[in-house]
Amino acid sequence: MTEPSPTALAQGSFAHPALFYRDQDEYLDGTLPFILDGYAAREPVAVAVPAPRLALLRSAVREAARDAAARVHWLDMSEAGRNPGRIIPGVLRAFADRHAAGRVRIIGEPIWPGRSATEYPACVQHEALINLAFAGRSVTILCPYDVAGLGREAVEDARTTHPVIVDRGGERASADFAPERVIEDCNRPLPERPDVEPVPFDLDTIPLIRELARRIGGELGLGERRAGDLELAVNELAANSARHGGGTGVLRVWSENGHVVCEVRDAGRITDPLVGRIPVGLSTDGGRGVLMVNHLADLVRLRTGPEGTTVRAYIRI
Repeated sequence: MTEPSPTALAQGSFAHPALFYRDQDEYLDGTLPFILDGYAAREPVAVAVPAPRLALLRSAVREAARDAAARVHWLDMSEAGRNPGRIIPGVLRAFADRHAAGRVRIIGEPIWPGRSATEYPACVQHEALINLAFAGRSVTILCPYDVAGLGREAVEDARTTHPVIVDRGGERASADFAPERVIEDCNRPLPERPDVEPVPFDLDTIPLIRELARRIGGELGLGERRAGDLELAVNELAANSARHGGGTGVLRVWSENGHVVCEVRDAGRITDPLVGRIPVGLSTDGGRGVLMVNHLADLVRLRTGPEGTTVRAYIRI
């Protein structure tokens, strides 16, 4: 296994290599030197991977250099990144922006065996959007991929969303790198739910649909806190529709695979693919509502085009 070379870590530029590993040894060979070299260079390092890999890496770093383990920022990606739309603002940018003076190293593993078919498109979209969100930043984000446990589609998509591939054969540029195409492909119409009655709203009726969503969420199994999260998500999305989506919209709420789903549709169109994924100030209107929904929900799917915008937020029961 070859770790990312100086080419992938070029100072003053963004690097986004994918690490293809097949077993625990290849995983450690590709990640441990990345962490220890960052520690030796006094570069801030964060590790956001699923819990089993987090424990493995933490133990290996502690054994190699106890001081290094104490300085690394550790995050369980299966919790912090359960919603892929939350990873850029809540994990990657949250860490990189706190250390903006020099190069930052991050290991981020957003796709692992067990991701659902509903989550997966949002994961691929996230990996493509990283390239836009960090363009020109002095940041390296190394993304491990369990090629033995993931399907062929995930491996092929990784070649499309990462400019550099690292595996046991060495490091090479990806000939398939095309993040813009992935972003476009992920912006597909969401499956229709004609069995769920739409509830129209405008600015004046937002309080009514907000309360309706909370009530339905409770009836479908959400506890008090999560029903409150659903209510707040509906409020933010409906307010966006009233301000930017033509003044009106429709709401649908239903249960699906252990989640309560709220969907808001309107006639507006979102032109910035990073809306909801970049930190914004409280005084900034654009994007703040979708950003909040990304932090509230366990998954957010968005489709936008000339015909309007659809946003679905999934809240785990």
